[in-house]
Amino acid sequence: MRFTSLLVGLCLVAGAVLAQQGPPPPGPEVKRLAVFEGKWTGEAEMKPSAFGPGGKMASTDDCSWADGGYQLVCRGKSTGAMGNMSGTNVMGWNAEEKAYKFMGYDSMGMMTTATGTLKDKTWTWTSVDKMNGKTVHSRYTIVETSPTSYTFKWEASEDGKTYNTLAEGKSTKAAK
Repeated sequence: MRFTSLLVGLCLVAGAVLAQQGPPPPGPEVKRLAVFEGKWTGEAEMKPSAFGPGGKMASTDDCSWADGGYQLVCRGKSTGAMGNMSGTNVMGWNAEEKAYKFMGYDSMGMMTTATGTLKDKTWTWTSVDKMNGKTVHSRYTIVETSPTSYTFKWEASEDGKTYNTLAEGKSTKAAK
């Protein structure tokens, strides 16, 4: 009985110490996502595909840190040949997997998760989803061209080897 009481007491003390310390501060991988923070405007050329008829698309995004500063939350709107759309996504660093993670959904009923890598100033996000019963591999590549702009390319593949371009464009950060 005394041993159990001692063990419970030690656990309570350890829990109190950890609670006072809090989680570690966001590391450099998390802070690297700061490049996407802020308000952005984008323009793209959509190619005709299973995702729509193609044509010009314009977008706005507003990205800010979630409480705690570990994830960046982006809310966006776009207009184009498919009409008006909106969506929300979250980007963060998964220390266990040593990879960036993305989760998003939009007003067209799409939901996706992706895994990201960063090399120099090129972000590559990949995912595998189902669409109309078919497996679709997606690759979304972002190249930072300056602290206030980036280019992007969205590609898809059925086999994960041969990719077709779905959209290409550029986003520019609004002045503060």
